[in-house]
Amino acid sequence: MDNATRSERSRNAALEAAIAIIARDGPGRLTLDAIARESGLSKGGVMHQFRTKEAVLKALLERQMAHFEEFSTAYMAKVSKISANPELATQLATVREAASSPNSAALALVAAMVENPGLMSLPRDREMKRVAAIKAEAADPDLALLRWAAARGLLLSGLFGMSPLSRAEHDRLFARLLDDKQWSGLERQAATRPAKSAAKPAAPRKRV
Repeated sequence: MDNATRSERSRNAALEAAIAIIARDGPGRLTLDAIARESGLSKGGVMHQFRTKEAVLKALLERQMAHFEEFSTAYMAKVSKISANPELATQLATVREAASSPNSAALALVAAMVENPGLMSLPRDREMKRVAAIKAEAADPDLALLRWAAARGLLLSGLFGMSPLSRAEHDRLFARLLDDKQWSGLERQAATRPAKSAAKPAAPRKRV
């Protein structure tokens, strides 16, 4: 095994160990020593990959973001020529994919970001660009954002175990959010609603 392959395996082992620790014990228990024990690597081996706990958290977040970015890119390539709202469709599908992923890893990342709020700037900046793209393509930007926000709500309520909905209901609601035909009537209403005419100035009173 060459050095590059060995280094990549050590890095992945350290990151998987970090997720296991955060999910089981909480981010406060994440240390380089704990990662070494969990992964079976030496502390020196862990530190060769990550000098600090913050570096581990940043790498975890970047890896998760890269995974969903890859999913989004592949999905966009499929729907860009057939959907009237490819940006929205892609983000709804990506949120659905995140909702179907194992919750332990996602919860671990959320907990890590809560402990280190500075990490929130990484996904927030990307989300701002995605929201801008969704609004730019939509006939009714507010309706598009409502669909996007509803999908995020389904994801978060399920992630934190607060949703009273079954898996089948979640799947059905995501399918409806993704179906443009379910929303086109509302878009037409919004697009054709007559604008309020400006008030006409009062006619001058005739002098008696």
